[in-house]
Amino acid sequence: MRTSAAAILLCLVADGGVVARQGTVLTIRVTVLDAEQRPKAVPRHALLISDNPATAAPSRVVTAPDGTAEIHLRPGNYTIESDEPLIFQGKSYEWRQTIDVPAGRTTRLELTAANAEVGTAASGAGSATAADPEASASALLIDWQNSVVSIWSPTRLGAGFVVDARGLVATNQRLIGAATIVEVQLSSTEKFQARVVAADAEKNVAVLWVDPKAIAAAPPVKLAYEAGGAKAPVADSDRIFAIQASVRDVKRLASGTVKKIETHTITPDITVDRDSSGAPLFNAAGEVVAITSVGDDLSDRNDLSVRAVRIDDARSVIAGAVKALQGAAPPAGGRLPVEPGRPYPEEALRQAARGRAGSLSPYEVPAADFDVRVITPLLVYGAQHGPDRERAASPRDPNQMQTALAALEDFGNWSDYVSDYPPVIMIRATPKLAEGFWTTVARGAAQTQGVALPAMKRPKGSFASLRLYCGATEVTPIHPFRIERRAGDNVAYEGLYVFAPDAIGPQCADVRLTLFSEKDPAKGDTRVVDPRIVEQIRKDFASYQ
Repeated sequence: MRTSAAAILLCLVADGGVVARQGTVLTIRVTVLDAEQRPKAVPRHALLISDNPATAAPSRVVTAPDGTAEIHLRPGNYTIESDEPLIFQGKSYEWRQTIDVPAGRTTRLELTAANAEVGTAASGAGSATAADPEASASALLIDWQNSVVSIWSPTRLGAGFVVDARGLVATNQRLIGAATIVEVQLSSTEKFQARVVAADAEKNVAVLWVDPKAIAAAPPVKLAYEAGGAKAPVADSDRIFAIQASVRDVKRLASGTVKKIETHTITPDITVDRDSSGAPLFNAAGEVVAITSVGDDLSDRNDLSVRAVRIDDARSVIAGAVKALQGAAPPAGGRLPVEPGRPYPEEALRQAARGRAGSLSPYEVPAADFDVRVITPLLVYGAQHGPDRERAASPRDPNQMQTALAALEDFGNWSDYVSDYPPVIMIRATPKLAEGFWTTVARGAAQTQGVALPAMKRPKGSFASLRLYCGATEVTPIHPFRIERRAGDNVAYEGLYVFAPDAIGPQCADVRLTLFSEKDPAKGDTRVVDPRIVEQIRKDFASYQ
């Protein structure tokens, strides 16, 4: 999940010419109006910049996802014009503006519908049918970037897209797994609960239901169902696009061509981030033709090839979801907690780890069926970096050292999430291992015959859920994650619940955990967290706060 600042901002590309490394700054913002006369930023719009009189070939820059571009220029007079027209909602937009860029200050240029040359798009052109791929990409992002969302299931992060104004979101079923409740994140500050109302593992399609008021600003996408006798919505070698979701609120677009079309699938020659598995595939007309699925096998983290389910295969699943809404109450519409917007600076973690006296082992909370550990970013950092790693493994007992490091280094399917050192409190509940009665008897019998067998232990149970209380108040987690552990066909789960850094602290009369196992989900094991641990957690976040 770690992404460089350059990638997040999608810094503009300049092709030589008049753009200079030094000089004054010109900032450009490009917007158009949608059908409701609301301004929409125009991402990935290509502009040519020429100095007057011309001393070099024009430079080409492309706007970022927020419709802006920043260019360093020498003082002078410049012409800024569209490289290709933008085709949006049946209209063609082109800009050509001349502007003075004086020395010593930032000059701003607003390109809007008011100062564009506006015409009617060519017959048959939809919202994104310009011949230029950049124009198609730009219009696609304008139309549909709000309709593509991030989805947090208990075991994976992926994406989905709005298919019905009543609050329905489609994605791939591999992302959802056996979950019945997931989280849908619309932006870096907006996340809501979603209910799984339809799922088909064979077709690899799932449909979620979100409170319709929560996604009112996200229009349903256009679905390119096959129409008998009409031209197919996509063909071999056609241009294809995928809008990739991001919890950091920056949508990105991948583009390529169709390599193969089969009865149930489309194979494009593009790659999609694993965190965007479930995102829609669009044709050049801005219609969804398939649902992406990326690297279903979590053991192959480098496999980012796209396996896309044709939208026609999703048709019956979506229809079933619509039917399931009848007479049912919508999911809760309250916002869920999200990660703090400010990351934990690595330099602050490094200094805190070096200045820490004593062990950097995870904080342990005794429990009956689970090894419970409270983990902060400081502890994860200490386990993963050089000299601090040895202290993270304290005490010196080899078995305990190995266990401590495993708890801080191996997060299974959530390793990418933890590797970013998110500024959160994580509570990890790992099922304890125990040997069955008859296995113990068998080992004892073998020993009487002079055969020493190693202990054969299995997890006491699989994790179901966890509740955290600050005094009498239950704390809502940012994420109720589960870590998958597979042994052949058997799957066991650990809990990895994520909470805000201020979820517990001196303000709590006491801090309690209640743990539930799949073996007995109605019976909770409640434990009080040692106040010394609560105080140490506060200290671990001191350099962040």
